[in-house]
Amino acid sequence: MKNRLKELRAECGWSQAELADRLDVSRQSVNAIETGKYDPSLPLAFKIARLFGRSIEAVFEDQ
Repeated sequence: MKNRLKELRAECGWSQAELADRLDVSRQSVNAIETGKYDPSLPLAFKIARLFGRSIEAVFEDQ
């Protein structure tokens, strides 16, 4: 699954660790999602979308 997480995080000026704290996940999880090695659970995907004020479709796209 492709995503815009890294781009959205950069727009906010957050490090991976800062985003991880806001999402209550590890920095390694944020890195794995950004690099496409891990697809987040549906609840986490909703949490990410809400944090950035976007729809899930605006953050994640099916490949």
